[in-house]
Amino acid sequence: MSLTDEARAACREIAASARSVTIDAERLDALDPGPAPELDAERHYLEGPPEDVADYMLALDSINFGSGWFPTLRKRPGMSGYFTVASSLADLWRAGDGWSAGELRALTAEDVASALGQAPGHELMALYAEALRDLGRFLDGRRAIDVVEEAGESAERLASMLAAGMPFFDDVGFWKRAQIVPNDLHLSGVAEFHDLDRLTIFADNLVPHVLRVDGVLRYEPGLAARIDAGELLPPGGEEREIRGCAVHACELLSELLGLPARTIDTALWTRGQAARYKALPRHRTHTVFY
Repeated sequence: MSLTDEARAACREIAASARSVTIDAERLDALDPGPAPELDAERHYLEGPPEDVADYMLALDSINFGSGWFPTLRKRPGMSGYFTVASSLADLWRAGDGWSAGELRALTAEDVASALGQAPGHELMALYAEALRDLGRFLDGRRAIDVVEEAGESAERLASMLAAGMPFFDDVGFWKRAQIVPNDLHLSGVAEFHDLDRLTIFADNLVPHVLRVDGVLRYEPGLAARIDAGELLPPGGEEREIRGCAVHACELLSELLGLPARTIDTALWTRGQAARYKALPRHRTHTVFY
């Protein structure tokens, strides 16, 4: 079974047995995800040579997690936690200071905090440094574009390589961050994959939140109350039900609309930047997987 088939099967099983989360089929049938946007060219580094852009995207996706800690980050004006990180790294690459594989292996929490404009003692900085050191070891002197070539233009193959090579990418049953890498490399214009549309959505805490606000996902009252109160959810259990039901709902929507799940994900994630969605609490979990 391929990585994406395994993710689909796992999330279908989660949705079938979930006790705290349900999918409203009628609201799902009425959902229009909207157009799939492009990557923000100001907040991402997209204008450089393809090799440099690929290095930037893989470094960014290696630390594309920590949403559970985002309320405690120092955010750039008008930016979310993700865009604060993305634009900080973009500034680094635009200044010609992007990290090589060798530099990645030696990064400390202090180095990462300096690059991102954060407090060095913040828990997320140590995790980011660990993730980037893992990336440096995984690359082993290669550049990101070399890894794409080794994947043979297969998004699934690349995702599997990342999940097998770095612990923080091995989000068993979801593989959110492993799957988002080929999609981001495609959107940044530096790589093409013949099986890109095999990817599922990239199960985080924002797309499920959008589906909840739009009435597609319904939470058991106790779970809803804890999320609305800003309580952290522990990894597993209810948190996996939320993500699993989101993946399965988007698979059903993909079949209904004839759109790739990855396109639906990008559209819904971008919708989640609107004030209507930001005004309401989403679930937060301290995890390295999203």
